[in-house]
Amino acid sequence: MPHGRRERVKRRNQPVLITDAAEDPEREIRRREIRYVAMMLTRALCLVGGAFIVVQKPPLWGLWASLCVVGMVVLPWLAVILANDRPPRKRAAVPPRPGGPDQPALPAAREHPVIDQD
Repeated sequence: MPHGRRERVKRRNQPVLITDAAEDPEREIRRREIRYVAMMLTRALCLVGGAFIVVQKPPLWGLWASLCVVGMVVLPWLAVILANDRPPRKRAAVPPRPGGPDQPALPAAREHPVIDQD
């Protein structure tokens, strides 16, 4: 049997654990949509808050207004990045090789002949 086919047969014979199953795609999309809408609502609050701060001019209003502007610029970018991000794939654990290594990592030191130039 070719080497690749043997591996495929091995994988088919291994049971699939329900804990290794991926999240339901509909649930995952819904979770990402909720995150996106929450970030866009926060952006809208930054817009309204920034307008209110500019009109009222409280102490340190320039700092607060610039934080609102940064929020209005950065939040849409982050919202799109996070909404399009999928959870990382789970890596299967690599089973140890049966039997382990039979020989040490380095061979024992041996005497080698030394040739002098004289």
